[in-house]
Amino acid sequence: MKKSKKNTTMKKSRFVLGLFLLGIAPIWAQNHIVEIADPTITCFEGTYYLYGTEKSPQQGFPALASTDLQTWHPVGCMEGYALKKGGDTYGDKGFWAPQVLYRNGRYYMVYTANEHIAIAESNAPQGPFVQKNVQSIDADTRQIDPYLFVDTDGKMYLYHVRLFKGNTIWVAEFKEDMSGIKEETLKQCVTATEHWEDTQSYPSAPVIEGPTVIKRGKYYYLFYSANHFMSPDYAVGYAYSESPYGPWRKAGNNPIINKYDVGINGPGHGDLFVDKDNNYKYVFHSHADNTKVNNRRTWTVDVLFSTCDGNGPEIITIDSHSLVPLYLSDEKQ
Repeated sequence: MKKSKKNTTMKKSRFVLGLFLLGIAPIWAQNHIVEIADPTITCFEGTYYLYGTEKSPQQGFPALASTDLQTWHPVGCMEGYALKKGGDTYGDKGFWAPQVLYRNGRYYMVYTANEHIAIAESNAPQGPFVQKNVQSIDADTRQIDPYLFVDTDGKMYLYHVRLFKGNTIWVAEFKEDMSGIKEETLKQCVTATEHWEDTQSYPSAPVIEGPTVIKRGKYYYLFYSANHFMSPDYAVGYAYSESPYGPWRKAGNNPIINKYDVGINGPGHGDLFVDKDNNYKYVFHSHADNTKVNNRRTWTVDVLFSTCDGNGPEIITIDSHSLVPLYLSDEKQ
C-alpha cells in the first residue's frame, strides 16, 4: 500500500479510537467489550482482521484489527467501516454476516444486504469495499449468510442459506470472475433434522445457518448454527463429506458449542480460522447475558481435531477453558 493511503487509514482509525476515549463509544463496542455478531476473523500479512454484523442502526460493516487476538482497534477506512452503505455498494438495510478473502491480488467481501447476497472488492483489508456494478447475485429466492470456500484445486464454492420453508444451507460452484454461481451446480446441503437443531419456541420454521467450510485430508467439514438466533439454545454443530457437494453426515457429538459448554446463552454463527501458530479457533457471538439477547458479544475458543483411526473423519471438539471475549483497545495505534 502506498504511504499516503496508509497514513489516511491510520488517521481515520485514530479518529474513531479518539471518540471511544472521549466516551463516545463506537456502536460496535460497549465498556471495551466488542459487540459484533456473525463475526469472521482472517489474518492478512501478520494482522488479524475482524468483520461482522453491527447492532442497529446498521451502516455497513466495521473492521477491527489485532496482532494478538486479545485487544482490537478500529481500522475501517470510512470512520471505522470497511464497507458503508451508499452509492457504490448494494443494499440499504440488513447488513449481515460478511466474509473477506484475498484472491488474485484483490480483497473480496461477500455479504448479505436486503436478504440477498452481494460481493464487493478492495485493494486493502481495511476497505473501502465497493462494487463496479451495484447489484446482488441473482437468485430466485431470498438468501443470506454467504461463505466462499476455495478448494485445493482452486475451484470456489458458495455456501449460503436460502430462506424457503425455514433456513437451509445450499452450495454451488462460484464463477472465477466472481460474478455469481453456476446455477446448474446448486445443491442443498443440510436441514434441521435433529432434536438439538429445533428446540426454539419462536413461531418460525426450522433454522440452520451460518456455514463455514474447511478441508482436511480427504474430508470436508461444514460448521453451522441451528435454532433461532434469539433462542438460548442457538448452538454450533458440524457435518462432514468427501465432496464439497455432500452427501453430508452430521457428527455424532453435536452440538460442539452450546450454552452448557460456554456458560452463556445463544452461542453461534461464527467462523473457523487459523492463528499465527497454526491452531484452529472459532470466533462467534453470544447473547449479551442470560436474560437478554442484545447486544451480542464476540468470543473466540480453541477448536481441537482428533482421530479414532487413520481413515475416517476427525472428531471435532472445543476447549471450553480457552474461551475469551474480545476487547476494544484503549491504546492509540
